[in-house]
Amino acid sequence: MTKLKLGAIPDDKPIKVSIELPADVHRDITTYAEVLARETGQSHEPAKLIAPMLARFMATDREFAKLRKQGRSASPRSVPD
Repeated sequence: MTKLKLGAIPDDKPIKVSIELPADVHRDITTYAEVLARETGQSHEPAKLIAPMLARFMATDREFAKLRKQGRSASPRSVPD
């Protein structure tokens, strides 16, 4: 059995966004969805994996976690003129 970073995906109320992915990234997400389905028994369309992947990425980004803990945004703030 493989140990993927994503596990079962909870059913949550989604917010719709549109993005464009490079073809190779889409192929990889499609393959990942197939492997995840074999591991968890849950079948998901590849687009449904993007949000959990991003959430996992942000949850494991130490610098981002440090900034969140400090109550700061990771993005630079604009300075008023």
